Amino acid sequence: MTARLALYLNALDTIHMNLGIAGAGLLGRLLTYTLTQQGHHVSVFDPASSPTARGAAGWTAAGMLSPTSELESADMNVFELGVRSLERWTQIVPQLKLPMSLSHAGSLLLAHRHDVGAAQRIIQLLARKAPADYQPEAISLQQLAHYEPDVQGPSHAWLLPREGHLNTVQGMQALYASATGADWHWDEPVTEIAAHTLVTRQRRYTFDWVFDVRGLGQKRATGGEHANEVSCQNVRGVRGEIFWLHAPGVTLNRPVRLLHPRHRVYLVPRVDDIIVVGATEIESEDRSPVSLRSTVELLAAAHSVIPALAEARVVHNETNLRPALIDNLPRIEHEEGLTRINGLFRHGWMISPALVDDALAHVFSST
Repeated sequence: MTARLALYLNALDTIHMNLGIAGAGLLGRLLTYTLTQQGHHVSVFDPASSPTARGAAGWTAAGMLSPTSELESADMNVFELGVRSLERWTQIVPQLKLPMSLSHAGSLLLAHRHDVGAAQRIIQLLARKAPADYQPEAISLQQLAHYEPDVQGPSHAWLLPREGHLNTVQGMQALYASATGADWHWDEPVTEIAAHTLVTRQRRYTFDWVFDVRGLGQKRATGGEHANEVSCQNVRGVRGEIFWLHAPGVTLNRPVRLLHPRHRVYLVPRVDDIIVVGATEIESEDRSPVSLRSTVELLAAAHSVIPALAEARVVHNETNLRPALIDNLPRIEHEEGLTRINGLFRHGWMISPALVDDALAHVFSST
């Protein structure tokens, strides 16, 4: 525990503030839940029409808690945020007022025979970057059959025992319901933000501190000499597409990722016989429906991993935009009276609790 975080925790019983939050996505809800639990008065502003309107990327995410897997493209800071957040979710989830499933059963990396060379390069990269107790463990096909009897296509498998997953839809609902006493201003987007101040179409609000967690809502024009700076406001959207398969009788106990030369396809179990399939990562801010290419590639890959999905029904598909900065890494920015958090990219649920802890540690140590 850092000295700043310890100071923040010690101050919780004596500091009570009037706080404003711009954005009611995952970060906004987690911040609101955390702060109301600590006795602060929190007002939240969002353009969504209601708490169940599915505009924020947090609704669409599959909910994998996979710090080792993400080391393929992320840095050690993201890894460490992910490890800390895994522990924080185990503390948060039991306290929520609505159910939110959370599993620490690990995850699996899989490869077909003709892709094993590319897969081995990824495994070697993870092995170089991950600490000793987070290394991928090669397992036999007999062991794979023990862990996941319905996974029958791949020829190679690796276990990541210290990973997990959660249900993001349940999580968005549970965090909102558990933020007791917060004032939620739906259909009231923030049009201007400054230290201690949020401005909407209706009025100007003043707070002891303001948090800007609007994701793409922070976006500013990025042309000119500042186009390549790393700033919470120089955010772009990265398109993602997912499918929900209703597959009664198909067993999947943990997330699995198919390592492929062109893309990473994941399958994540949910309640009510639902399996989420996704992994598209497209440099586009297009929010139109799922493309034919993604439909064919993702579902064919899913079927190649679990042949029993042949009779599954596609009951839902969805697109959304992940907020990403130029380096695809998260960022917290502070000035007196204002904190911005952005750039969660595809790591939102995996790193949000630790990011919130770090942001609040700074705020409360400076007040």
